[in-house]
Amino acid sequence: MGKRAKITIVGAGHVGATTAHWSAIRELGDIVLVDIPETGDMPKGKALDLLESSPIAGFDANIIGTTGYEETKDSDIVVVTAGVPRKPGMSREDLLNTNAKIVRSVVEQAVAQSPNCILIIVTNPLDAMTHLAWKVSGFPTNRVVGQAGVLDTARFRTFIAMELKVSVKDVHAMLMGGHGDAMVPLPRYSCVSGIPVTQLIPKERLDQIIERTRKGGGEIVNLLKTGSAYYAPGAAVTDMIEAIVRDRRRLLPCSAYCDKEFGVGGLYVGVPVILGGNGVEKVVEIELNDEERAAFEKSVAGVRTLVQQLGLL
Repeated sequence: MGKRAKITIVGAGHVGATTAHWSAIRELGDIVLVDIPETGDMPKGKALDLLESSPIAGFDANIIGTTGYEETKDSDIVVVTAGVPRKPGMSREDLLNTNAKIVRSVVEQAVAQSPNCILIIVTNPLDAMTHLAWKVSGFPTNRVVGQAGVLDTARFRTFIAMELKVSVKDVHAMLMGGHGDAMVPLPRYSCVSGIPVTQLIPKERLDQIIERTRKGGGEIVNLLKTGSAYYAPGAAVTDMIEAIVRDRRRLLPCSAYCDKEFGVGGLYVGVPVILGGNGVEKVVEIELNDEERAAFEKSVAGVRTLVQQLGLL
């Protein structure tokens, strides 16, 4: 039998620690939680606390915390959650320059130790940070992917299930575009046990649910007052880690590099992909009607602006 996968999570804050928690419970591999030296022994404390839950939760994993990168050596997956979270009234874009510095530094240090890893980026503004990580790492595009759509579709599916009073297990949804208020939910490609949601929910009500999905992160920021969402984002990253570690070849919406695909022309943006052992195995091109295409192109233009602001285009 092969050895356990090694998963490094950079950023031991709420999203990073919650990702570690979900990943440990699913027995996806050994985990290294990393944070900046200024946090002192905090990542060690969280890692030890999580490890001590293993006899009760019944998982086997080696979990350590550190403020350096030596212990991350030869990781299979490196998740980057490090960065400044949003505060009420802030857009994801407001975080651009601060988080770009953090992501650049993290990626340089992480890939020096794990040149064969797959990078999953979670830091906002998501699509621009994923593009930056790809440039800094020098990795092939399939080994750099951003977590956005798995979270956004989870929100969409939650609201559809609440509306129809059905199990979330039977709700499937798809969306595209940049992670933010310009994301493009696709009700035509969203269903409950194969029945399109457009047949189950009147258009006016569906539009309200879509709007709530778009602003889902902001809604939580405003309720928490002191940070942003972490349970659902952590679960979403864990789904992606599992797809890669177990080579599940899941069809999921992720921020992936598109050149000819959808006519994007060389940007990281949210699209349906097959996620497996090699990272992004394939971008799945689906038909878009005029309205969907226009919304997608508007969203892509927003991502392009941010990437240009970073001087990467």
